[in-house]
Amino acid sequence: MKTLGQFIIERQKDFPYAKGELSRLLRDIGIAAKVINREVNKAGLANIFGYNGNTNIQGEDQKKLDVFADEQLINALTSGDECCVVASEENDSYIPVEHNISKGAKYVVLFDPLDGSSNIEYNVSIGTIFSIYRRTSESGAGQLEDCLQAGKNQVAAGYIVYGSSTMLVFTTGRGVNGFTYDPSIGEFCLSHPDIKVPEDGHIYSVNEGNYQKFPEGIKKYIKYCQEEDEPTKRPYTSRYIGSMVSDFHRNLLAGGIYIYPSYHNNPKGKIRLSYECNPLAYIIEQAGGMATDGVNRILDIKPTELHQRTPIILGSRNMVLKVMDFVEKYSQVALI
Repeated sequence: MKTLGQFIIERQKDFPYAKGELSRLLRDIGIAAKVINREVNKAGLANIFGYNGNTNIQGEDQKKLDVFADEQLINALTSGDECCVVASEENDSYIPVEHNISKGAKYVVLFDPLDGSSNIEYNVSIGTIFSIYRRTSESGAGQLEDCLQAGKNQVAAGYIVYGSSTMLVFTTGRGVNGFTYDPSIGEFCLSHPDIKVPEDGHIYSVNEGNYQKFPEGIKKYIKYCQEEDEPTKRPYTSRYIGSMVSDFHRNLLAGGIYIYPSYHNNPKGKIRLSYECNPLAYIIEQAGGMATDGVNRILDIKPTELHQRTPIILGSRNMVLKVMDFVEKYSQVALI
């Protein structure tokens, strides 16, 4: 049984520029994930359900566990010498790591500390998503420019799912690997080596409660998924948990597609580009899938704001291409 630590050490040779910093950074994230997992599993007993009375920069009410997870990740990432700056979905601005100014810290980490936290009270899977870049600024504390990088510049990305078992999935640009947490030894162990998403899938994940607000191309694709057609194994199965990381994880392993389009309430989309879309897009591409906003490759989008949102379509390659066909066809119809 290969542990996360052993796996990282073996792969260290793939990163001659890192000199161990990236390995330590991934280790620190793994340690924070263990602490968050412990609190998630005993949330009901420890009375850390519910809201803390504050709202985040997104205008969303913060849950107690949101704040706890955020604090754990910030503490883990800023206590070492690897990060020059971190940014979290739960904080208004980026956090420069001042004590690392003289140490040549070269990494930037952006994260969603607890994705799907609205599901906490109902014992539904939730998760943590993270994204790692090399700094672009020359020296000193990290700057906003270090955080506003296109997703294609990521050197690593991953997520942790806290569910019936706790699993860490990540990529460093050389395939995708999954590690399941074994509480008996306190280690993440390699359980899903070299994950590949099937090119075709039979699951579509979308909030159909917003169907009437969707663009016409997305509506037509959903109807396509629901039609009976034996050669293409339709109708497809609808699965929507409401935790993006959980929906993504299932579709990554089983084959499927996740869609969160723009609509009049959210004309720029709802999902955060830097904290959720970029890391998951990097993972899905490394696994053989695709991620787009309907027009552009997600990883090519250069953020202009720290908390920028975007529409997203990601998953099995052939399913994403099919959605894009519908989007292109019906956007042209709208122009006639």
